[in-house]
Amino acid sequence: MRRYLRRTRGSNEVNERTSGQPPSANGASSFHLIWDMPQVPLTEVSATLEILSLPRVRRLYFWALQVSFASDRRMQGGAHLGLQWNPQFPDSTAVNWGGYAPQHEGGALLRGSPSRLPSAKKDVNTRDFPWKAGHRYRLRVTKTDEAPTGFHGWRGIVTDLDGGEMTTVRDLYSAGDYLVAPMVWSEVFARCEHPPVSVRWSDLQAASTGGELIRPELVRVNYQSHHDGGCDNTSVGSDELGILQGTGVERQVPHGALLPVPGSS
Repeated sequence: MRRYLRRTRGSNEVNERTSGQPPSANGASSFHLIWDMPQVPLTEVSATLEILSLPRVRRLYFWALQVSFASDRRMQGGAHLGLQWNPQFPDSTAVNWGGYAPQHEGGALLRGSPSRLPSAKKDVNTRDFPWKAGHRYRLRVTKTDEAPTGFHGWRGIVTDLDGGEMTTVRDLYSAGDYLVAPMVWSEVFARCEHPPVSVRWSDLQAASTGGELIRPELVRVNYQSHHDGGCDNTSVGSDELGILQGTGVERQVPHGALLPVPGSS
C-alpha cells in the first residue's frame, strides 16, 4: 500500500491541485463515503456526525447524510440532511434538509412542510441551528404519514447526543415510498489550501421495509476527480470511533478503496 501511494503521488505530483479555488461547477470540492450494503428498500437511515475542528475561514462547509428516493424500481430524486458552517447564518452554524425531484421531472426542489426553526436568509431548506464542535449529532431521515395526497413524507431529525436535544427540521414530500443508496459526504467551498478541517462519521444504520436493522460494514471512498474540479488534498481515514474526512491534508486512502466501519460488526 505504501509503495502504491508513493507511486500515485509521484505520478500525479505535477498535476495535483492543493491550492486555489476548486474550479468545479458549483465551486466546491466534495468527497463521499458510499455505504456498501444490500440493495433493499429502506424506511429509515441515520448516521452520527462530529465536527472535530471548526473552519477558520468565512466559507461554506457542508457535511451531510444523503438518501435517494425510489418507488416501483424507479428513482424519485434525493435529499441531504446535514450541518453547515455558513457565514450567512448566526455564528456561522446552520442545518439543511432539502432535496430534488428526479431529472425526468425537471430536478426541481422538493416541496416540504414549514420548519419551526428560523432562517436568517429565509431559506426553506437551510435554517439557523446552533451546533457545537465536538458534539455528536445524530442525523436521521425517517418516513412519516404526514404528506399531501400522492406523496410520501420524509422527516429530517437532528439529535445532539451530548446535549440531549432532538430537533425536527421539517418534512420533505417525495413520490418515492422508500429510500435507497445512502451515503455521507463533505462539500467544501473553501480554497484547497485553507486550514484543515476534519469530521468523524460513526454508527451508520438503516432499517429496511421488512423491519431488518442494517449496519454497513464497509464504505466506498469517492473523491471528486481532479478533472471535475476537486482538491487533491482531501482524504479519509478511521480511528476506533468512526471514519474521518479531512481537508488540507495529504491523501492517504485512494479513490475507490473500501474502508471498514468501526463498530459495525
